[in-house]
Amino acid sequence: MPLQTLTLSLQFARFDGAAEHRAALPRHKVARWIRHALALDAEITVRIVGENEGRQLNRDYRQKDYATNVLTFDYAQEPVVSADLVLCAPVVAREAAEQNKTLAEHYAHLLVHGTLHAQGWDHETSEQDAQEMEAYETDILRGLGFADPYAA
Repeated sequence: MPLQTLTLSLQFARFDGAAEHRAALPRHKVARWIRHALALDAEITVRIVGENEGRQLNRDYRQKDYATNVLTFDYAQEPVVSADLVLCAPVVAREAAEQNKTLAEHYAHLLVHGTLHAQGWDHETSEQDAQEMEAYETDILRGLGFADPYAA
């Protein structure tokens, strides 16, 4: 099955340790991971941020006063997916270490996860929706050569 067309903007904010995150996120890999999760052509901006920006965005848009791993801002789902994915580097690094994953492995998972959200997938609506989304993420990631991100 041919992959969808992706127009990608990859941005890195200024924060301590940014070089390590840049190294884990070469543009061609980010594009590959996202394209495998797309059902339609897309225009997506990926922004890697520090703790302060991540917390501020989560507080302003979700009324949750902490930095989270990925925020998805979806603007259109048809005819072209249009979205911003904001990933908080310190949170991603902390979670990767806790889960014994490389930064690249965890970023791949979160980019697939955020891309599915941008297309209307939601794991917070019901347990069944969560299970379906997790299974789909796992299938996509296995196809990319990654292990099940939800395996204990």
